[in-house]
Amino acid sequence: MDASLDARPLPTWYEDAKVGIFIHWGVYAVPSYGSEWFWINWKGYKYDEYVNYMKSNYKPSFTYQDFASDFTAELFNATEWALLFAQSGARYVVLTSKHHEGYTLWPSKYTYSWNSVDVGPHRDIIGELSTAIRKNTKLTFGVYYSLFEWFNRLYNDDKLHVFLKHEYVDNKVWPELKELINTYKPEVLWSDGDWEAPDGYWKAKEFLTWLYNESPVRDTVVTNDRWGIGTLCLHGDFYTCSDRYNPGVLQKHKWENAMTIDKKSWGHRQNAKLEDFVSSAELIGEIASTVSCGGNININVGPTKYGTIDPIFVERLTDMGRWLKTNGEAIYKSRPWIYQNDTLTSSVWYTSKEVQTFYDKDNFTNVYAIVLKYPLKSNNVILGAFNHLYKNIIQITMLGFNTSLKWKPTENGIMVEFPLKNEIDRLQLNYAWTLKIVLSSV
Repeated sequence: MDASLDARPLPTWYEDAKVGIFIHWGVYAVPSYGSEWFWINWKGYKYDEYVNYMKSNYKPSFTYQDFASDFTAELFNATEWALLFAQSGARYVVLTSKHHEGYTLWPSKYTYSWNSVDVGPHRDIIGELSTAIRKNTKLTFGVYYSLFEWFNRLYNDDKLHVFLKHEYVDNKVWPELKELINTYKPEVLWSDGDWEAPDGYWKAKEFLTWLYNESPVRDTVVTNDRWGIGTLCLHGDFYTCSDRYNPGVLQKHKWENAMTIDKKSWGHRQNAKLEDFVSSAELIGEIASTVSCGGNININVGPTKYGTIDPIFVERLTDMGRWLKTNGEAIYKSRPWIYQNDTLTSSVWYTSKEVQTFYDKDNFTNVYAIVLKYPLKSNNVILGAFNHLYKNIIQITMLGFNTSLKWKPTENGIMVEFPLKNEIDRLQLNYAWTLKIVLSSV
């Protein structure tokens, strides 16, 4: 990869947004079993669980392509989705334009009879959702794109030639990516499926040069680090490093925690159990720890083949939105503080914002201490991070509760007294409680 590509400044909108919605939707929503890797698990790896599932439920001649006609999406309402994502408090949306199965959610000229207009819904899913998001919300629209396809003959032939041939890249990947970006102008391009071949095979440098210099989204687009062997966690506007990546410590480079509400799958699956889903409290804790360490969080939902989003996903996103409505000041446009996790109380994560006052005479720092566990026994919390900073504290409040809170120095930090629990409950302050600590210049 070219160092000049890495030198491009990160567009501010992405740094400020913090929270995104990921959507994995494709033909795998029809069998809705195991995960979005259904096809390769059944026909490639031939796992007994998948082979037996197909034997028990389908005729011997049934192919994966036969599932596509049942990918009906008859209840898909792009406006409803857009409004739900806006209500969730997210600031951007990333939809799978094509997963490893190769099926595209737009009428790609390069994917004959294996796209959402030719077979299945007979609708341009990307066109509908991007339009609905831009028309009804202020969210930024983006797409995920899998570079490789498990059973694409061109790709597998290139692979047989040790990736010295580029037939698949030249005739499929490049034209398709350019079509996708020129048509829908996504401002996130989330690349995946890169791990079998080097970035030279994918011609990643040449493509990113076009993306950053000539494409219609050249000034605003962000892309990740999955562009070939040796690029993961090393190159890109933001690093993903691994699925569900949350290092828990401050990173030097912008990163994203792409995670799933269903802990075991990105796509919809009928065989999910209640305990497989992240709780609302866990989800909000994940947001706090991610943003504290300089990351964005991209929270995945897997819609059904009908185009609906299961109530359990809706509940999690609605709870998240209610929390962000009160506590978003600590998340959006925030930056990491000198501490991320409190030195004494491990359930507290910090974010911060610099506040410049009139003529910059007096500058303040708003430090946000996000408390994930309610101190039920003591009704107060001890913050070790302020052991040497307590003299700089001007005021402490709780977001959603405007009265100043009582606090005092202790041997190894400060003790902050929470409001009465019945007052917190009356105001419906749930899941995590944000202390806003105003500090004079240090």
